Amino acid sequence: MTTPGRRTAVARLVQLLTALALLAVLTACAGSGDRHVTVMVPWTAQDEFGAFYSVVEDFEHDTGIQVDVQVTRALTQQLDAAVAADAPPDLAVLPSPAAIAHYVRGSAPDLEPLDARTVDPGAYLEPFRGLAQVDGATYAVPVKIDVKSLVWYDTETTDTPRTRSTDALHTFVREGRLDWCLGLASGPTSGWPGADWIADIVLADAGTRAYASWAAGRLPWTDSAITRAWTRWRDLVGTATLKKASEAGFTEATQAMAARKPDCRLAHGARSALAAALRKEPRFDFVAPAAHAPLEVSGDFIGMFTDDNPAARDFVHYLSGARAQQTWVDAAGSAAFSARTDGIVYRNAVQQRIAALLKPASGHPLCFGAADMMSPDTAAAFYRAVLDYADEGGDVSKLMDRLQQVQTSLGAEQVPQGDICSGPG
Repeated sequence: MTTPGRRTAVARLVQLLTALALLAVLTACAGSGDRHVTVMVPWTAQDEFGAFYSVVEDFEHDTGIQVDVQVTRALTQQLDAAVAADAPPDLAVLPSPAAIAHYVRGSAPDLEPLDARTVDPGAYLEPFRGLAQVDGATYAVPVKIDVKSLVWYDTETTDTPRTRSTDALHTFVREGRLDWCLGLASGPTSGWPGADWIADIVLADAGTRAYASWAAGRLPWTDSAITRAWTRWRDLVGTATLKKASEAGFTEATQAMAARKPDCRLAHGARSALAAALRKEPRFDFVAPAAHAPLEVSGDFIGMFTDDNPAARDFVHYLSGARAQQTWVDAAGSAAFSARTDGIVYRNAVQQRIAALLKPASGHPLCFGAADMMSPDTAAAFYRAVLDYADEGGDVSKLMDRLQQVQTSLGAEQVPQGDICSGPG
């Protein structure tokens, strides 16, 4: 028989254990509720942001970690300001290898290295893998990539161009009396579509070695291979189209291709930059590059600016994995391609063909966009020169002299060390 005193002791013990258990649950809940990570991204378009956010939602569901997303079109300027104020986000998209180098090699390094537990560098294609590293350490993860060297057309209204060489396209445009859908306006980075196109012409005409040397600041802007690319771009697009392009946004300009009576028929650039209508309609296709032709590529990277938030490291690890990459690719309206070497499935025929171009077996050397390899100030001067050339035309040699002066004054301290190009050539 249990005595009243013993019953009281047992009851108190039960109450104490219950209270301790409740306290443990509350503490765990509070701990998981406090786990959050901030990330700054440049994806303002609904489709592009929605694709990324589908990955965020899966991560939050699986881990209980809250992701606070800061969206800005002026990412470089806003991130610089936040870093200068010693208040950076935990993570941020870095739109170029030059940005990675900038935040690693600055007077007070801001990016944190990512260890092998966070990301496996061997899981990624070149040149993206090497360009995420500085001095052998990995500082960023390539979360989405694309091919810039593509010429787009409507298969229902336009004959298929035979090749994407500048000379062949020039003849095709002239004989067909076709106009390009081109816009150069893009907020703080206005001019980039022209810079990408000029770089693509340098790559096609001068080859990978000259291209890489120019992007790294060793081949001068005044070299004939560079000046010729500017004039060939002007001749291909036409002065009237260039004049209009400085006031139009690139994505909005490509939207005109989808009109019932389009006033332009061709576009140049990455699939991710096209208007949503062109990405959703299977009739819009790109001209197949010639065998072994070098291709200009792009990539968005994620870097970590904190060393004391394990949740940030968890999110980077998640983003680097095949599951998150597949979710990103599959999201409605997504234009993402993965830099992973394994396991990503593309449902759309056009996506499959672009993804195949990014694989080593394609035989295409892949070269990162030249402007994205330059120091931020040099790239900004490049974009400004594109706008000036589109608006005013004139003597390209004077523009190149001015760009060379900028390059010389800034030097090449922040040019990434990794190989700009990968593959044969």
